[in-house]
Amino acid sequence: MAVRIILADDHTLFREGLLTILNAELEFKVVAQADNGRDVVKLLRKHEVDVIIMDIAMPELNGIEATRQITKDYPEVKIVALSMHSDSHFVTGMLKAGAKGYLLKDCAGVELIKAIREVLLDRFYISEEISTTVLQDYVGKLSDEDEDAPELSGREIEVLQLIAEGKPTQEIADTLFISIKTVEAHRAKIKSKLKLNSIPELTKYAIRKGITSLE
Repeated sequence: MAVRIILADDHTLFREGLLTILNAELEFKVVAQADNGRDVVKLLRKHEVDVIIMDIAMPELNGIEATRQITKDYPEVKIVALSMHSDSHFVTGMLKAGAKGYLLKDCAGVELIKAIREVLLDRFYISEEISTTVLQDYVGKLSDEDEDAPELSGREIEVLQLIAEGKPTQEIADTLFISIKTVEAHRAKIKSKLKLNSIPELTKYAIRKGITSLE
């Protein structure tokens, strides 16, 4: 049976390039594509999937939070991050969320294929271009700044991303299937935890932490 793959990236041309690479391998079959993290989660209810190639900077739900939700509900699915970001907090964020692989977008197609085969064997695969320092940040202790940073719940991260992307309260409520009062309660908790009071401050925080890129 072919390895069933979902491609998740908000750039159509990039997805098409990946599709060409993967379709050239008889052992792989791309069963679906998505341009945001929320749609990736929805697609798993419709398709049996072995591997997800996941971008990090996607609208509505970023790749880190999508990975966290998927690995919790579908632990058998292997996730390979494919990102333009080599910063340690992106790498550690994805690996802590449950990703098995992390590649940079300028990698060769043969490396992507190798990474998929490795994660299917339940092994980690990290791009060689990512510095030793980044890996040490993951294997060793996180920086004091990260240790002291307030911890937001998964739902709070979702709300924060949508706030930072300029979504009104009603739209956030509709997207997450919660009430307006619940959105407002999450917003208040986020502001309290982060000690930030304005939308611009929350937006800057979300961008700095990789919760959204606003690309």
